[in-house]
Amino acid sequence: MPITIFKRKDTPYWWARGSYLGVSVCRTTKALRPAIARKVVKQWENEIERGCFSSQGRRTFLEAAVSYLQAGGEKRTVKKLIALFEGKYLDEIDQAAIDAAAADLHENPATRNREVYSPVSAILKHGGADFRIKRPSGSRGKTISDWLRPEEAGRLFEAARRIDGEFAALLVFLCYTGCRLSEALNLQCADVNLTDGEAFVRHTKNGHPRRVYLPAPAIAELANHPRGMGRDQKVFRWSKCGRLYNLLKQVGKAADVRLPERSAFHLFRHTFATWGRRYAGADSKALVSTGAWKSEQSASRYSHATISEEAKHIGDSLPYKRHTKQ
Repeated sequence: MPITIFKRKDTPYWWARGSYLGVSVCRTTKALRPAIARKVVKQWENEIERGCFSSQGRRTFLEAAVSYLQAGGEKRTVKKLIALFEGKYLDEIDQAAIDAAAADLHENPATRNREVYSPVSAILKHGGADFRIKRPSGSRGKTISDWLRPEEAGRLFEAARRIDGEFAALLVFLCYTGCRLSEALNLQCADVNLTDGEAFVRHTKNGHPRRVYLPAPAIAELANHPRGMGRDQKVFRWSKCGRLYNLLKQVGKAADVRLPERSAFHLFRHTFATWGRRYAGADSKALVSTGAWKSEQSASRYSHATISEEAKHIGDSLPYKRHTKQ
């Protein structure tokens, strides 16, 4: 019997009764109008399909977390969070509970934000119990925006080709697409179209797949991939590991290019954005439109790459007197 709405004499609210996909429902919609009540039922059916519906009207963190993972959510940090919040309902998880969990797990504010606040926020949103979570002071960590000058990048690519041609292809891909390392390492050969100059990145940090434009240097490097691109495999053979980072250090030393501490492979993403600002005139809005950045706020860190027209005008308008020795 499908879920239908009906009116009871002892309450002003419309009730719903029936079953959907094997889940029985008999509860109030808390709606005073039938049109609204039907919308509530539609929402319940959607929740049943996603596996996050509770017939008692209260969802547990465990239910929401499992549903979040089934929908493709990030798995790495959720197991520890389930252990902390397993017996709690979503409406019991407040700022104090999240702060306490973060303090138990990590000391560094940026780590707390990444490992606790962000995934808990994602699970709460998925479960429909979202509220504005206050992040810890220092949660964004230190902003790093080092970048490579074209001649430095060229030396790195040449050194990488001498050491490992596939690693060179990886560095060129990162530098000319702005992709994160994880996005590149998960890229499949079948999702790269060299003829049309594009790649389909299925696994991204924000969970939204996107198409990536491949400039000529990236196409040329992938076309000369040592193992070819006709394989039913990932484009690049590595996973994130110490060996990969050591290989980058080896290439940097061979190229006589100083690689900033902590930036590692993210250096190439910074380089892509900075080159876009300096050489293509791209502003923060243009960087966001590539899909590689979520907001103009996150892309605005690259504003240092160019001198504004206002700064040039002010500098050229300052009073000037030549100072010479008499």
